[in-house]
Amino acid sequence: MLSHSRCLTRNFGRSLSAIRQGNNGLARRATAALSASHSITLNNNVKSDPRSSVFQIQYFRTSVAHREEVVTVNTPAFAESVTEGDVRWEKAVGDTVAEDEVVCEIETDKTSVQVPSPAAGVILELLVPDGGKVEGGNALFTLRKGAGPPKAAEAPKAEAPAAATPPPPSAAPPPPPSAVGPIPTTMPPVPPVPAHAMDTKPVSAIKPTAPAAPAAQAEGANKGARTESRVKMNRMRLRIAQRLKEAQNTCAMLTTFNEVDMSNISEMRKTYKDAYLKKHNIKLGFMSAFVKAAAYALADQPSVNGVIDDTTKEIVYRDYVDISVAVATPKGLVVPVIRNVEGMNFTDIEKAINMLGEKARKNELAVEDMDGGTFTISNGGVFGSMFGTPIINPPQSAILGMHGIFDRPVAIGGKVEIRPMMYVALTYDHRLIDGREAVTFLRKIKSVVEDPRMLLLDM
Repeated sequence: MLSHSRCLTRNFGRSLSAIRQGNNGLARRATAALSASHSITLNNNVKSDPRSSVFQIQYFRTSVAHREEVVTVNTPAFAESVTEGDVRWEKAVGDTVAEDEVVCEIETDKTSVQVPSPAAGVILELLVPDGGKVEGGNALFTLRKGAGPPKAAEAPKAEAPAAATPPPPSAAPPPPPSAVGPIPTTMPPVPPVPAHAMDTKPVSAIKPTAPAAPAAQAEGANKGARTESRVKMNRMRLRIAQRLKEAQNTCAMLTTFNEVDMSNISEMRKTYKDAYLKKHNIKLGFMSAFVKAAAYALADQPSVNGVIDDTTKEIVYRDYVDISVAVATPKGLVVPVIRNVEGMNFTDIEKAINMLGEKARKNELAVEDMDGGTFTISNGGVFGSMFGTPIINPPQSAILGMHGIFDRPVAIGGKVEIRPMMYVALTYDHRLIDGREAVTFLRKIKSVVEDPRMLLLDM
């Protein structure tokens, strides 16, 4: 037993010494002898028999694959009313992306959904072509985690050898000595030219340089060219066209008009705009007055705030006011919703409009921001529109169209005065709203905007 222990200790010492010296062959032979001397299991580990007191050896390995993991990014879940969208790629294969950097946008019929990178890394493969259709949960692209070499840093390295090829300026041969003497400080007298040496040809005899006929012909060809281009309609534009056509086919649309004297509201805005901006850090506009006036008029005429449910053949009257405000974006017209306007004041409405407008400009509107809405206001006056008839935003029953403010002569107290006037138009579904309700609603808006004190007096 003692000799066996000495042999086991000697073999273990040889194995440990070989491992420390890096001699793999000797280590294997010593380990084999150690295994023959005692019952040992080798599976990336050298373990001792539980009955002996021999030490335990473990081998550890690290792998770069754990640091450069490849992940597949899927399409995020859409809202309930959205089933699919079109992919528009912002990055290409081989591009280095940072964490949360936008890789692509998915254009749906209501808004665009941005897909960020879950981690910093390099894009390996795009699994959907540009413009391809995807549904929620579909695979979009694969990403190798880990910061790849930035493209901006590669360019100087590539240019460095090219810049080193030309010889340095010091190696260039010196220029030949000039035969020109020193520059004189005074001009010598010019000798007279003999008469026979002068050119007597008329100016018309001098031949001009090469004519620019080819360039003129090219310009004429470009001016006469009749070219055209085709661009695929995005999903938002297609959806807008579909909804507008549905409104024409479904609703019995009728439009009534009126004009609003903007003198009082303009004077109020001019008087308090600086103090308002200083206190609330937001500008006071005209839209808040019309939104509040619309909420006030909708409470007075609930049929304008209602809707026809064609499925159940019922009229739905709402006791709340959610006003959609039309906002023009490069991709199309969007209508984010200001909810519970009946309980808001001017400041609350201005802040809500500013927040929704900022999200629309940054293309950050979600589907939830545009769902619902019981009434819509469209302000074409910001583009200089003087007059127009808006189209109902289904499934709503009415829409108010604002237009530009222009100075016009109007009769005031039997006299002609120049006032800032705005035409307003109300398009409504005549199946639900009669002319009396529509005209009364529009006159209520006119009276409240012309004299905001009516809101305080609840008249």
